[in-house]
Amino acid sequence: MRAVLILVVYSLKRARTLVIAMAVLLAGFQVILVVVAGSIQRSGSFDQLTQMVPPFLRQMMGSSLMSFMSFSGIVCLGYFHLSVMGSLVGLSIALGTTPTSEVEIGFMDLRLSRPIARHWIITRSIVVMTISTVAVLGMMMIGTWAGLNWLAPKEVTWPTARLIVSLVANLAMLMLCWSSVAMAIGSASRRRSVAGGLAGILALAMFLLDYVARAWQPAERVAWLSPFRYYSPLDLVMGQALSAKNLGVLAGIAVCGFSLAYVLFSRRDITH
Repeated sequence: MRAVLILVVYSLKRARTLVIAMAVLLAGFQVILVVVAGSIQRSGSFDQLTQMVPPFLRQMMGSSLMSFMSFSGIVCLGYFHLSVMGSLVGLSIALGTTPTSEVEIGFMDLRLSRPIARHWIITRSIVVMTISTVAVLGMMMIGTWAGLNWLAPKEVTWPTARLIVSLVANLAMLMLCWSSVAMAIGSASRRRSVAGGLAGILALAMFLLDYVARAWQPAERVAWLSPFRYYSPLDLVMGQALSAKNLGVLAGIAVCGFSLAYVLFSRRDITH
């Protein structure tokens, strides 16, 4: 067990620069969103922004558009903005392919020269991914609350704690889901670039599938294949409760992905 703890600490040290930089950047982004939302609120521009949205997009978003075009909606934007979501999925893929990188550079040979079972390598990666997810999303929440307390206009309605926690929980499960997919692919790959590239292309394909299915009815038949289908932040912003089904599906994908990674990594040739 001590050897596993050493592995976890070592891996966290290797990933700390990326994780800390992303956590600080996203926390700062949340603070900026509070400033932006407050500025729009004081200028009374939310109605004007709604009118600027193209008609087809207003029709597609429906009543969720009105919930989004509010102080609370703008503040919550950081939890489902495409750039933020894409960056977090990228981070998940990068951390999920860590064992592949260690095999590629020959470092895994040195690690397994000591009496440690292979499954602890995958367990280590899951623990590191979980800690990193909590750290990044925790900093985003801190940025949100700090911005609201320091910079929000007094007359506005804040997003509820339940809404923020629901958005974070759903986003955390999405990150673990894609980390598990990347880890499973990486456990069968010899090159991190190949594993990361395949996982990234798959994530893009699944995102586009979900995006198209929301606007094109025929694509609805296969939209259930996309993990992004089970991440619906606009529903949460509109006041709906966090779906236990959505969390369950994402958790199920994560469990299957991590389990497959255990099996594949235990059987692969790790010689460099």
